[in-house]
Formats: sequence, structure tokens, C-alpha cells
Amino acid sequence: MATDAGDLVLDPTCGSGTTAYVAEQWGRRWITIDTSRVSLALARARIMGARYSYYLLADSTQGQQKEAEVTRTEPSTAPTNHNIRHGFVYERVPHITLKSIANNAEIDVIWEKFQAALEPLRENVNKTVGKTWEEWEIPREAGDGWSAEAKKLHAEWWRQRIARQKEIDASIAAKADFEYLYDKPYVDKKKVRVAGPFTVESLSPHRVLTVDADDELIDPAQAPGRTDDETDFAQMILENLKTAGVQQAHKEDKITFSSIAPWPGHYICAEGRYVEGETDGKEKRAGIFIGPEFGTVTRQDLVVAAREAGDADFDVVIACAFNYEAHATEFSKLGRIPVLKARMNADLHMADDLKNTGKGNLFVIFGEPDIDILDAEDGQVQVKINGVDVFHPSSGEVRSDGAEGIACWFIDTDYNEESFFVRHAYFLGANDPYKSLKTTLKAEINEDAWATLNSDTSRPFQKPKGGRIAVKVINHLGDEVMKVFRVE
Repeated sequence: MATDAGDLVLDPTCGSGTTAYVAEQWGRRWITIDTSRVSLALARARIMGARYSYYLLADSTQGQQKEAEVTRTEPSTAPTNHNIRHGFVYERVPHITLKSIANNAEIDVIWEKFQAALEPLRENVNKTVGKTWEEWEIPREAGDGWSAEAKKLHAEWWRQRIARQKEIDASIAAKADFEYLYDKPYVDKKKVRVAGPFTVESLSPHRVLTVDADDELIDPAQAPGRTDDETDFAQMILENLKTAGVQQAHKEDKITFSSIAPWPGHYICAEGRYVEGETDGKEKRAGIFIGPEFGTVTRQDLVVAAREAGDADFDVVIACAFNYEAHATEFSKLGRIPVLKARMNADLHMADDLKNTGKGNLFVIFGEPDIDILDAEDGQVQVKINGVDVFHPSSGEVRSDGAEGIACWFIDTDYNEESFFVRHAYFLGANDPYKSLKTTLKAEINEDAWATLNSDTSRPFQKPKGGRIAVKVINHLGDEVMKVFRVE
């Protein structure tokens, strides 16, 4: 209510996304924030599947024509740019005064136009019924003894009389002062509108610190109610890692640790032992690197951890983190040391309330997207996704799984190395990925165009100006990975 079209609305606690939904409906830009993955998922699904009315922009040719129709003036000839900041064409409520009526010269024009038809009809009515009525004396209903011709002339006179009054009333309303009804813009019923492009960013939550009566920060380690035997973040991760293991793309590829012991390294904090193969397998030593509780692991962190693991003669590095930066996804091996990047489930933030049963996928290794960049017509390119490359710990090889393990994938066709902007979206699920949206739109869809969205090959697009594209892949478990590719 306190904004204009084109303004930016900030909603720090989005819930189910109502503010973003309404902002999208009324042409406001928006940023919405929440700490809950459920809330963000609800808001994203709600906005993507929503259907909005298309309102006539004031800065458009159709808007100028509608404004001229409403105000009974000549359409503006000013050039249009479809700038939403000019607002929409709104309905309005007139404020009619005697001054606005007296100064309205159009009333005389309307009167004279209708008098040319009304005056002959009045004379004919008087002639057929034998009266000398003035205009204000003609009765509203025809008499019982009137002839059929007299009744016909009488009905036509009143039709013209009512039409004249309606046109005069419309002129008075159009020329009077008025108030805009900003919640009632005119709708173009020939068009249907869906949400504009938006992106979903993920930033680490902040740790909340409390203050005492003197506004001094309280050390969490010495906060009231904290016991000496309370485990720290790294210890909690190691305990869950030992119980849950590391799940890979396939259930049979799960890494189950026989033991996890602390390791006195700078980056490697623990040694994990597991057996490759189900029976008579060789035991491997894994150096475990744990990322920050509230932060992102960089490529340099993984490089230094892999060097430290190589010096300690580990067989593999298992990095556990909530988030990895984009360039870290490209790093998978340093010399002979493979680096497995396990993404930790956000449920581990609630470790105090989490039952350590080992049944949840708390640590999941999700590989890199395997893509081909194909040439297309007119110098454009296409992306074909073949599947996901996953490291297989038993053999030490990288195995390429097919596209059937992918739920959906997205392309940022001009990646700026800061944020991933979804410009292409494709879905490989068995069900119709856009069925709910098609139902919402209530419109006939071009099946050939629709089929391009349920594909492992993208539509052609121009080569990126910045020289890089980014591909993000999400599997059926909801885990996602992104990789950056250079396109010259």
C-alpha cells in the first residue's frame, strides 16, 4: 500500500511467500528472505506456478488508447517504452461539481447531436396522439388507446432520450475531477501473465549472540546452562558422520566408517577408516575435512587440505560442508589424492534436537555434471547433459551416471561468477514437469515448445559475453551441484 509500481519491496521473513506473490502481482520488485528451507521451497513453488492478470501499462500504446477512452480525449502520441514506473491505467471515481458541469462544453455538442433526432420524433408523437407536448411533458408509458404507430414512435423517442442522458452523464464523469482507484487497474483479458525471472540465492545464516544487562556480548562458551561436556560443532559432525556414513548417488555406494579418530592437522581434523568392497576388501584411510558451521568452503581450502592429506599418506580426502563456492566444484583431485565433496544436510544445524539414528542422508556426495557444449545455427550453442560424474570409492574411478538420476537442471547462459541466475530450466522427471503450471494457465500449450522443457538438450542460446556459463543439477534427493564452463 505504501509503494508504487516498480518499487523494491523487502520482506525479511517470507513464510509462504505472500508478500512476494502480491509484489509480483502489482508490478513491484521484491526481495524475500527466510531461514527455513521449507518456507523458501513453498514460496518458490507458489510464485513459479502462479497466474496473474495482465494490467495495461500507462506507458504503452494500449494504455494510451485506454486512457483516451476513459477521459474522452484524443490518444497521446508520445513515444512509449513500457516503463512500469509510470504505473498502470486505473479506474477512477469522479468528483462531480456544478463548476465541472457548467464548464463542460461537450454537453452542448451532445445535446445538439441528439436534438436532430429527438425533435422530429416529438412532433410525430404529438401528431399521432393529437397533443402539443413539450419534451418534459411526454409521459414515460404509452397510453392504452394509442395506435401501434404512436407506441412505436413513443418508444423510439424515449430510447434516444435515455441514450442522450447516458452520454451526457459519461461526459460529466470524464471531465470532472476524480480519484484513482489504485487497486483496480484495467485488465487486458487477451493476455495472461506469469512470474518474471527471479533467482534464489543461498547465504549462510548468522550466529545469534546475546548481550547482558550492560550491553556486553555474552561468550556462548560461558553462557548460562551450558555444560562442560557439551560437544562442539566438529565433534558433533564426526559423531553423526560415523553413524550415518557418506551416501553417494547409489545406495550400494555408501561409505560406512569402521572407525573415526581425531587427527592433529591444521585442515584434516580426523582419520576415518572404511573398507572398499563388501567382503575381503582393502581398508582405506580417509582424511576428513570439516567446513565452517556458518560459511562456505573455497577451492583453496580443498587444495590445502588435499596437500596435508598427501603428506600424511591418506588415500582420500572427504570434505564435509554445508556450502561450496562455485570454483570448488571443479576441484576433485590433487595428485594421487581424490577429493570427495560431501554436502551436509541442513538438518545438522539442529543437532541438539536431531536423533542420531544413521538413517538420514546427512552426508551426500554428489558429483559434477557431465555435459557437452554443441554448436548451433547462427553462431549459437546448445548444452547437452549426459549425466553426473560420481567418484566410486571402491575402485577409485570416476563413474558417469546417466541423465535418469537428474530431476532438473538449470543454465545461467552468462555467468558473472557471483550469483547463479536461472535463464534456462529443464526437467527430466518421469511426470509432466509443468502439469500444475499448465493447469493454472488454463490455456492450450504448444506441445512442441513444451517438449523442449522436458529434455536433456537445451534450446540454442547466444555465446556468453563474459565467456562463462554455469550449469546447476539437482538430483531426486534434492541435492544440487553447480559447475562453471568456459565458452569462447
